[in-house]
Amino acid sequence: MATDRYQRGLDRMMELVSTEHSNTFDHAKLVESYQALDAELADYIVSFAFGDIYSRDSLTQQEQTMVTISTLAALGTEVQLKLHINVGFNVGLTKEKIVGALIQCIPYIGFPRVLNGLTLVKEVMAERGMAPEAGTD
Repeated sequence: MATDRYQRGLDRMMELVSTEHSNTFDHAKLVESYQALDAELADYIVSFAFGDIYSRDSLTQQEQTMVTISTLAALGTEVQLKLHINVGFNVGLTKEKIVGALIQCIPYIGFPRVLNGLTLVKEVMAERGMAPEAGTD
């Protein structure tokens, strides 16, 4: 049984991820698969990030996304982080802004978690057909 917060979050998630690139990552199936593992996990993922953070208007959409990306990098939740990196590109964040937000996290969460986040940025860019700049890794 979906709560209002969960449904609001699911609606907001689909609004943010439904673009021409939504075929690279099936967000709804991902959430449904979490319900099979733990009924509360899907609710946590959708209700907290999308139902609460992305439903607030005190920050811009880009700021909301950068805060969420930084938080998820700290938590080490790579599947969720990948989803929000996709959202970041959908709301107009550039690779530089996402990488910059992750780099700012190094003193607080350590280089290994940030490196994982940077790897996910490259993976998302490849899935979206975005070419990295020449001479960069």
